[in-house]
Order: sequence, then structure tokens, then C-alpha cells
Amino acid sequence: MSLTLEVIAMMAMKELIKYIAQALVDNPDKVEVTEVEGEQTSVIELKVAKEDLGKVIGKQGRTARAMRTILSAASTKINKRAVLEILE
Repeated sequence: MSLTLEVIAMMAMKELIKYIAQALVDNPDKVEVTEVEGEQTSVIELKVAKEDLGKVIGKQGRTARAMRTILSAASTKINKRAVLEILE
């Protein structure tokens, strides 16, 4: 299996979300990031410890919105849509 630029870019976005989340939470070892890939859209699922959920979401969802904005900007580069879902 050869790694295309698109696959490498999606892996990098997944790692970027993981890096940001680990920097925000008290339990960085409990951060899990998975990717559900569709034809046009990839869903990046972020799961953190229950007590860290507020830190990832932020006041009025500002932190979550900022992470989604970064993800959206990065995914535009490879002409693919990426969506961040924060799971409980």
C-alpha cells in the first residue's frame, strides 16, 4: 500500500488534533483520536476523560470551535472536508 499525499495529510491532521487536546487536558494519556473516513468527508473523533471534557470544549465552545477551524483550514489544503466530533 502506497501512502498518498492525502493519506499522509489526514494522518497529520489526526495527530494535530491529538497534540492540541493533550496540551489542554489534565489526563493526556486518555486522549484518543480516531478517524472515520468517507468519500468526501472524514470525521475525526476525539475522546477525552470525562473530567477533561470541559477543557476541550471551552467557554461557550470556543476551544472546540478553534480546533474545528484549524482542522477545516488544514483539510481545505487537500480538497477534502474534515469534521471534528468530540465524544463523551
